[in-house]
Amino acid sequence: MPLAEVERWLDHLGSCSPCYKDFSELRTVRGVQRRRTLLAIAASILVAVGIASWALVQRHNETVLSQTAVLDLRNRSASRSPDPSPGEPPLELPRGFSQLNIYLPLGSPEGVYEVRIVTAFGDSLLNAGGTGRLNDGVTSLQVRGKLSLALRGQYRMQIRKPPSEWISYPLVLR
Repeated sequence: MPLAEVERWLDHLGSCSPCYKDFSELRTVRGVQRRRTLLAIAASILVAVGIASWALVQRHNETVLSQTAVLDLRNRSASRSPDPSPGEPPLELPRGFSQLNIYLPLGSPEGVYEVRIVTAFGDSLLNAGGTGRLNDGVTSLQVRGKLSLALRGQYRMQIRKPPSEWISYPLVLR
């Protein structure tokens, strides 16, 4: 509304009590509507921030969990040949791990071990080493490595306590 028209209405509102009362009520209603709108926007922002925070925490927890992988070989039969033992499912390992905890077969001695993951053609994807430690009758070995660039599929994990021969286990990277 142009300023010239507004002056005419302002003069009338200043002198007409019923019109001023109506104008005041309209202003109050508009103020309430504005506050409700602002509250709705603020609530929407809080909900969005809450959902984003929850998603971030979940993603962080999944990342932390997926960085540590566990392989349990305690009840596995060892194979010195590249062919897997019949009827035994392959080990499964996520590609995104950074630490690998291996429970070695029962009766494995403490000491230095070498671990490698190889393709069907014998190309090595991971070479790592660590010290196996006996705890409550179970020898566990922790090694570090990354396979995030490796393709999903079938591989072989090989372990040995030098100077012994490599022991092979079928492995699937997912």
